[in-house]
Amino acid sequence: MQLTQKERDLIKDLKDQEQLCIDKYSKHAECASDSQLKALFTGISGTERQHLETLTQIENGTVPPVGNADKPLPTFHPTYSTTETPQKKNDCYLCTDLLTTEKHASHLYDTCVFEFDNQGVRKVLASIQEEEQQHGKAIYDYMKVNSMY
Repeated sequence: MQLTQKERDLIKDLKDQEQLCIDKYSKHAECASDSQLKALFTGISGTERQHLETLTQIENGTVPPVGNADKPLPTFHPTYSTTETPQKKNDCYLCTDLLTTEKHASHLYDTCVFEFDNQGVRKVLASIQEEEQQHGKAIYDYMKVNSMY
């Protein structure tokens, strides 16, 4: 498969976004005080690494198989913490930052789906977009349970 210049530019933008996600999730996992949140951020960081690998395959001319967008993240049941602490405020900030990042990533994938000619690539990008939405939902669920949203 040969990409147009526009498609190559879009793949570069998507790869930059995925690298930003990897960096943010990794750093935010280190800064989170709640062990559930650390685990959530670490898990999502791994998925973002897979997205980056998938985009590299597309950039190299290969249409990888569609991911597991229909397979939800592992069951996540966040618990509620009633104590308002500086650590909880910091965790809220981290969640808000990453939820905003996921909204942006999902929007970027939505746009790119319409810009690629190859139907297989479009399906892969749509699958990644669905996974980005699942990431956002997991963060939202954590925030809702912990009265952060």
